[in-house]
Amino acid sequence: MAAPGWRHPRARLAAALRSLRAARQHRARQPSRAEPLQAALYVHWPYCQKRCSYCNFNTYIPRGLDEESVRSCLSREAQTLIRLSQVQRISSVFFGGGTPSLASPLTIAAVLETVSRCTHLAADAEVTLEANPTSASASRLAGFQASGVNRLSIGIQSLDDAELRLLGRNHMADEALGTLEEAKKLFPGRTSVDLIFGLPGQSVSSWARGLEELLQLCDDHVSLYQLTLERGTSLFKQVQRGSLPVPKQEVVAEMYESAREMLRDVGFRQYEVSNFARNGALSTHNLSYWQGSQYIGVGPGAHGRFVPRAHGESLREARIQTLEPDSWMKEVLACGHGTRKQTVLSQLEVLEEVLVLGLRMDIGITHQHWLQFATSLSLWDVFGTSEEVKELEDQGLLLLDNRGLRCSWKGLAVLDSLLLTLLNQLQKSWEDRTAHRT
Repeated sequence: MAAPGWRHPRARLAAALRSLRAARQHRARQPSRAEPLQAALYVHWPYCQKRCSYCNFNTYIPRGLDEESVRSCLSREAQTLIRLSQVQRISSVFFGGGTPSLASPLTIAAVLETVSRCTHLAADAEVTLEANPTSASASRLAGFQASGVNRLSIGIQSLDDAELRLLGRNHMADEALGTLEEAKKLFPGRTSVDLIFGLPGQSVSSWARGLEELLQLCDDHVSLYQLTLERGTSLFKQVQRGSLPVPKQEVVAEMYESAREMLRDVGFRQYEVSNFARNGALSTHNLSYWQGSQYIGVGPGAHGRFVPRAHGESLREARIQTLEPDSWMKEVLACGHGTRKQTVLSQLEVLEEVLVLGLRMDIGITHQHWLQFATSLSLWDVFGTSEEVKELEDQGLLLLDNRGLRCSWKGLAVLDSLLLTLLNQLQKSWEDRTAHRT
């Protein structure tokens, strides 16, 4: 049930980026730094047994699914795009959806085999599969492990049966806990669980009770996502009609803060806004997104960010694959891939993404990392003399020091409110540098 990288997009942030980019659409693009010859790979399985009440992801309920054709198209598109990128190494693979645990282990194995034929996929590379409890029996999980999966992400979402019914999930809490127990046996130290908070009718105490129960049983990685009421979903319509109460924003903020503290108290590190790990069990794949690395998106509606070197290009492109599975398959059969939209990113646009995603991590953006993307514009150059940034530092929300730029513990919880100031400052510094060069 994930889209690559930023699974729950922030509308305000997207609007801010759009407005900043609109102001400079007429400008010529500048050559960017040389991209490393590696990428992460995201594979989208778009099918589900049913649509959850909150879901607006690119998912479909199949009728008479021809999995062999889907498998062939996923493999062919992976081959086409990997060769187009000319990467020499795939650093990690993530099977998301949808519900990729509905796929046959043969499909997972076929994609991984294709990747290995096209480029280097290390034997110990992280290979994650998202799983829902209803399609994750012990035998299926063992099949996925045999196919090459070595990390599992389970969509538990809640341990309250009433909340699960509200979310339209097709499993109950006992089933989820049984799946978690089996997964821990097969993927010890590499089993992640997803939880959603901020549900209609949910209180801070009920949320804390459910999280406390899960923390007695979970493995070493937990992802927490605030419920976003997306227009067009069943849950959105119920709230709009007034038949469901929505928690106040201050209550949702208290849920998040209490969860952060509970996780910290039992040894979890909050290494990203929504992600917590202990015993070093960070997600290698998702770190690729947050660090601004290249990634290739395969499957209906998948997103990617990479340089199409085989076409003689040197600039990174943002790519989106055709959404509807049948149309996507026709395009893959005709052209080798189903890329519907590709947009060349300017160096400033890449820097904006590095800033927005990098600040989601607890370590933020180091000076060395930033200079990989902007060789002649340091973090000090951009933010060091800004009064607005200094004010955020004085409020204890942001730190700019010899390590780099990062949010404080307090600032990480309100990152969205800081980004517009930082993005505006980046654009201003970029314009000043451009003006001095001309």
